[in-house]
Amino acid sequence: MRIDAPKEILSLPKLKLAVIGHVEWVTFLKVDKLPLAGQISHAKDCFEEAAGGAAVAAVQMARLINNPVDLITSLGKDNYGEKCYERLTKLGLNLKVAWREKPTRKGISLISKDGERAITVIGERLQPIGSDNLPWSEMKNYDGVFITATDKEGIRFARKARFLSATPRTGQQTLKNSKVKLNALIGSGLDPGEKINYEELEPKPDIYISTKGESGGTIFPENIKYKPITPSSKEIDTYGCGDSFAGAVTTALSAKLNLEQAINIGAYCGAECSTHYGPY
Repeated sequence: MRIDAPKEILSLPKLKLAVIGHVEWVTFLKVDKLPLAGQISHAKDCFEEAAGGAAVAAVQMARLINNPVDLITSLGKDNYGEKCYERLTKLGLNLKVAWREKPTRKGISLISKDGERAITVIGERLQPIGSDNLPWSEMKNYDGVFITATDKEGIRFARKARFLSATPRTGQQTLKNSKVKLNALIGSGLDPGEKINYEELEPKPDIYISTKGESGGTIFPENIKYKPITPSSKEIDTYGCGDSFAGAVTTALSAKLNLEQAINIGAYCGAECSTHYGPY
């Protein structure tokens, strides 16, 4: 269904929010169609951007509250790491970085003219961990925190926030080993890397939201289906839609809106992300 921006967006307070996770320097290529094996494809346009799940979610959250959001991440001590830092700072984030003697992860996203995409990442996913010299002692001051990548100690530190959510991309075993109860687990029910069995989660989050793109999604444990929102214009690129949804839902629930309101805001932000190239 098609709706205007949820009115609750206009009344979101200036919360203290953070995202803990990974960043990548991504090259976006516009192609006529995704190449098959043995084919050569030609890119009509190309641009580069600081992206990755944590970056996309954090920028979405900062725009919703019209206030800076802290991004707790890890970057390589290289040119790409510096470019990510500079770009994300300009996009309204306060970066807290664990710098590594490793290369910053890169990625390539191919986008076809019908909005389909394929992503290849290059290199190790750098993530902040509990032993890094990061503001872990300040977690109790945050209204909400969203996690895309860290270790079990990082999750335990983050649990001091008033509201804590994560994506299954954090790793089911890492989440289990942390023994932390999340307020929300938010992830794609279509991406094999994010699919998770709610019954196998222990401890179980208060809610688990399994997104299914244009089909909406399901909220557990009540097994409630929610409907998608039609974007305001043609779908161009789905990169970042899921992370925009997760960041928006985290923001809304951190502001103590009800679940229906949070889903509406998340669905709207995810849908609108698809109307332009790249995540922002």
